[in-house]
Amino acid sequence: MYYKINLDEINISTEPPQKEPDRQYYYMAKCREWTEGFRQKNGRRPKACVINMGCQMNARDSEKLVGILEVSGYEMTDKEEVSDFAIINTCTVRDNANQKVYGRLGELNGAKRRRPDMKIALCGCMMQESAVIDKLKKSYSFVDLIFGTHNIFKFAELLYRVLEAEILKEGDSMERARSELEQAQFMEQERSMEERHSMVIDVWEGTDEIVEELPIERKYPFKSGVNVMFGCNNFCSYCIVPYVRGRERSREPEDILKEIERLAADGVVEVMLLGQNVNSYGKNLDRPMTFAALLREVEKIEGIKRIRFMTSHPKDLSDELIEVMKHSKKICRHIHLPLQSGSTRILKRMNRQYTKEQYVELALRIRREIPDIAITTDIIVGFPGETPEDLEETLDVVRTVKYDNAFTFIYSKRTGTPAAAMEDQVPEDQVKEGFGRLLKLVQDTAREQAANYQGRVMEALIENVNENDNAMVTGRLSNNTKVHVPGDASMIGTLARVSLDECRGFYYLGHCV
Repeated sequence: MYYKINLDEINISTEPPQKEPDRQYYYMAKCREWTEGFRQKNGRRPKACVINMGCQMNARDSEKLVGILEVSGYEMTDKEEVSDFAIINTCTVRDNANQKVYGRLGELNGAKRRRPDMKIALCGCMMQESAVIDKLKKSYSFVDLIFGTHNIFKFAELLYRVLEAEILKEGDSMERARSELEQAQFMEQERSMEERHSMVIDVWEGTDEIVEELPIERKYPFKSGVNVMFGCNNFCSYCIVPYVRGRERSREPEDILKEIERLAADGVVEVMLLGQNVNSYGKNLDRPMTFAALLREVEKIEGIKRIRFMTSHPKDLSDELIEVMKHSKKICRHIHLPLQSGSTRILKRMNRQYTKEQYVELALRIRREIPDIAITTDIIVGFPGETPEDLEETLDVVRTVKYDNAFTFIYSKRTGTPAAAMEDQVPEDQVKEGFGRLLKLVQDTAREQAANYQGRVMEALIENVNENDNAMVTGRLSNNTKVHVPGDASMIGTLARVSLDECRGFYYLGHCV
């Protein structure tokens, strides 16, 4: 794990610095003093659990949370019921995602009742909604810490605020009380401190700040996500993301490249560049830079063998990007190009800012220029006002583009979005019938596309031992298709040439050559 500062050199008896990230390293050192005291008292380090929900952006944020917790002295566990500190990184893209969070909170409350010293925190997109905060205050008062998406860099400081009452309690509290009066005054002060820290809430409406060089503990040693930008400016009428992730903010290219160089030096061979809409990268920089130009620079970094990215908005995908992908030796042959609907009328209601014809022309141009590329997509069925004729338009696009895979969703109201207020909601039986037709077509098309590779020899990044057969390992092709081949754990993280012997619809069985 890379991190900027040697915590042993930080003087925690002084005032915290104002400059970031130095301020957060100061608080990591303060937290580590507490965790060391915990270890001496209990014979073990305190355990922490990070529960991740949601997209790749959340997964990357959770790696940052883990990094900060580890530097602060916590031992990580995936068993929330035995953790001393549990944090849920929430998703709010759909209402049912919120319900899952409340369900997990119920489980954590049971654990906290059994172990009252346990601390519980919530962060992420769901915390950006004021109605959620009000509900948590009223019905989930056992939660100790709440923060949102804009100030995740402040996690160490917020963690210290949660621990501060414990630190005072375990310090020299009784020694400071020299008389009954002093003791009474001190106990009243301590009760006040406990009340102030019963629920720490720090949610920002927005920020332009991007703090670099904080600790990150990667889930995989051989691949890593890399944020290139944050937020979204598109305001699709069904989507809550711009409201909870804020407006687009691009990282400086020098910071991105420096991070990837460090990852390569640490053994990472594949990076995924992350953003809500990577095609908008660089527009808000003082020295604007296109996403395609950034990809060219990333490709120059020695040690990086594969480059992935997501997500692309069709309205912003440029001819320059297609050209860079076409000639690249490292950019993977896969692009995720969300459609959402094949009906121009519905696309307009969704505020997608392209037509059916524009989307199809773009997708077919990508296929012409990069014949071996896999195209995946997102599709929503049952958006308000959708008719059977609109659905037919969507099915027509699926037949034309021939997606290699598609994530299909039944529309559900998302409180806080314009679409939730639209009156012409689609009848449930019509939605289910249309969804079934779409799902079958997508599956048939995906099988047809996958079968095109049978008999070929391609390169796969071996990612893990097969969960159903420990004599097999699972790799991922450049086009994102999985392949299972005989092997063992020593192959994980390596690039192997594999023969695609048997297509099983959405994956292959093969062998190394």
